[in-house]
Amino acid sequence: MLSGPAEGTRQDTLDGASACDIDADVSAAVHRTLEAVLHGRLEEARAIDPAFAGDIADRVARFTLRGGKRIRSQFLWWALRACAGGAAPAHVDAALRLAAGLELIQTCALVHDDVMDGSPLRRGRDAVHVDLQNQYGSYGKQGFGKAAAILAGDLALSWADDVVAATVLDTGRAHRVRGLWRAMRAEMVAGQYLDLQGQATGSRSMTGAVRTAVLKTALYSVERPLALGAALAGADDATTGALCSAGRCAGIAFQLRDDLYGAFGDPGETGKPSGDDIRDGKGTYLLAVATARAEAAADHDVLALLDRCVGRADLTDDDVRGVREAFVTTGARGIVEDKIRRLVGQAHRHLAAGALVPHADRRLHDLFRRVAGLPVSGTAAAPHLPLTESGSR
Repeated sequence: MLSGPAEGTRQDTLDGASACDIDADVSAAVHRTLEAVLHGRLEEARAIDPAFAGDIADRVARFTLRGGKRIRSQFLWWALRACAGGAAPAHVDAALRLAAGLELIQTCALVHDDVMDGSPLRRGRDAVHVDLQNQYGSYGKQGFGKAAAILAGDLALSWADDVVAATVLDTGRAHRVRGLWRAMRAEMVAGQYLDLQGQATGSRSMTGAVRTAVLKTALYSVERPLALGAALAGADDATTGALCSAGRCAGIAFQLRDDLYGAFGDPGETGKPSGDDIRDGKGTYLLAVATARAEAAADHDVLALLDRCVGRADLTDDDVRGVREAFVTTGARGIVEDKIRRLVGQAHRHLAAGALVPHADRRLHDLFRRVAGLPVSGTAAAPHLPLTESGSR
């Protein structure tokens, strides 16, 4: 259980820290804000019912506090800093509260996603629906864990909306921020639906895969958080447009990198079983490119392999290795890698068009490369932030 200061005190965000203090560790500042927000929400849950508080509310809080790299929060923060430089204390407080809202909506997305995909693991642990089912053992009816996890995700979304609604903003900023928040929620659901529809229909359309990537990941994970930071800073339309265009490109690259991880990833890094995207039949850009290349080459063996294996939950490890080999031999893996690099290059060019504060601008450039799994600021290699931890999957 959490303990800490009640939400609504000065301690719910900064403890008097300046924007420069937060620059040193954005994730830690967001974590402190989440602790205070969640302390208040758990107190309310305990007053409602102890079983609900212990089984659902506490799980939501613990899951959120175990969060990944807080990548959405970082995009929001560095957009604010890039547009506003010093950042007024009131805007800093608002940024941290909005970041807490982003982390809670991310909890909703991940918990629901694991239910929809039937994924047993998240971040190397039992997924919430598996944990709930295991808690009740023989007492839990078949499907109890999934049903309860849907409620947990709903609660996280409700708490996210509460945090945003309670954030104090002037009238102009409030109108922009709440409009962006409403759009982001709907876009996230639309993207998830298109992902499910693609699985149901067996879609292998490159255009469709990119559209899903935009709605499911690019907007929700990168573009909208950047726009929220710009709105808090009171940025003009040209600066906001440059940030959003950059975020769209980097966000698509983020999803394409995750497609590669879904096919080739190490479970030790992703926290999820390897080859899940293949077994689930996800209509990824990687699969669409492999199919198009095989069709162009009249490679009927590869086409038959993909038709036989993709979307089968009972695939053996040898089957998965065969699909991975097809992704390589058709050239699809290399094409996706090249597209990621081109998208990040476009993101950098869009960012250069904005009149941004230099030190924060550099942090955004680095973040774009990190989410795309590319080297950052002179390092030999940069660890990718897999979407199984930080994204909408």
